[in-house]
Amino acid sequence: MSVPPGRLGSVRTDPSVLHVDLDAFFAAVEQRDKPSLRGKAVVVGGIGLRGVVSTASYEARKYGVRSAMSTAEARSRCPHAAYLGPRFEVYREVSKAVMAQMRALSPLVEPLSLDEAFVDLAAAGLSNLTVDDVEAIANDLKAAIKEASGGLTASVGAGTSKLIAKIASDLDKPDGVVVVPAGTEAEFLAPMQVTVIPGVGPATAQRLSMAGVRTVGDLQQLDQDELIRQVGSAHGSSLHRLATASDDRPVVSDRETKSVSVEDTFETDIIDRALLAAIGDRMAQQVSQRLQKAQLSGRTVTVKTRMHDFTTHTRSSTLAGPTDDPRVIGRMARRLLEDSDISGGIRLLGVGVSSLADWIQDDLFTESEHAAEIPVEVIELPDRPRDRRSAGYYPGQDVVHTEHGEGWVWGSGRGLVTVRFETALTPAGPVRTFAVTDPELTKRALSGGEDDKPGETGQDGPND
Repeated sequence: MSVPPGRLGSVRTDPSVLHVDLDAFFAAVEQRDKPSLRGKAVVVGGIGLRGVVSTASYEARKYGVRSAMSTAEARSRCPHAAYLGPRFEVYREVSKAVMAQMRALSPLVEPLSLDEAFVDLAAAGLSNLTVDDVEAIANDLKAAIKEASGGLTASVGAGTSKLIAKIASDLDKPDGVVVVPAGTEAEFLAPMQVTVIPGVGPATAQRLSMAGVRTVGDLQQLDQDELIRQVGSAHGSSLHRLATASDDRPVVSDRETKSVSVEDTFETDIIDRALLAAIGDRMAQQVSQRLQKAQLSGRTVTVKTRMHDFTTHTRSSTLAGPTDDPRVIGRMARRLLEDSDISGGIRLLGVGVSSLADWIQDDLFTESEHAAEIPVEVIELPDRPRDRRSAGYYPGQDVVHTEHGEGWVWGSGRGLVTVRFETALTPAGPVRTFAVTDPELTKRALSGGEDDKPGETGQDGPND
């Protein structure tokens, strides 16, 4: 059997796996397209009472704002930031351009989300790569991404495995390159906190700490049998393997399985929330079992409901990292159901998990009460089209005025909408206020669409 270039059996002999991570992606796109926000704190996410931060610019992170934080807490930490709703269609277009640059480098690219992916250099026929070789390749790729995306930066990690590449990409952000030489992986991991290992969260870290294990180096000193005694057979074997950098997971360009879901149609419409919650829990268990059997996990939980009048709605929530835990899936599903109007009865219910990965970021020992605290962002995707004009405006949304041209919503409320007129190609522009019913002001295409609308707001725009 022939051995692919750059590998010895299942072990790579050079750092031919790249992990490419766009820096503060959503916020960076907003700063690119809104000149007045460049160099300023920007927070993208849900802007309503239950909103959750999707991305914070590096200027906002200096104040402690981070992804998955409630928007209310973010506002208390950084009240002067610009708080914007997401424009997913724009982000998708930028992501396509970035992924095209990666695929021009290698035919084997594994996207993890809109803003990150693994790239397999061995699949491009590159072998016997030195650290200098990989650094040069990474810098060339970063330059191509910057040009294709209109100025966005990316951080790149490289190593002999997915684990090492992903950890390395986070060490020199933003706009950095870290290459871990082959043969130094265990040494590279040793001084790091055990929480860098996928599956080790606060609860597991505390459990390991009681056994004297605080760093990956401490973890490496435990034999597999001792680790199994501490955390169980399935997780003990996995942690021991990853702690010693024994990670032979391949880069997979296109997963056959896009999502895992379960749904059921009822003989009679159901209006009992308790019964629906119980059915949802059962479905979450079934989805979890299928994920675990396939050795997959996912970031997005979706609940599908078909109403008594055959109208179908899909509501989704996304975690910061992938999970296969039935408790987490079930709680997210219940929360989505709680926000659904079931007064007319539900004839079909489905629960699914998508945005799949072959690694898990859950804390192995997170208890159910902790799982309930996981922040989520809810997006509703009804099958039946709605009147977009009736939904109003939200901060960050693209608009166009017949006289003033293109701009974005600074804030809206009390029948008024305030707009800053500028684009990526103009200087910082002026601010004007209009009635929401002004016929000369309309929403522009490529603003994320009504499906991505983060919710109604008061007159609450970015601070200048």
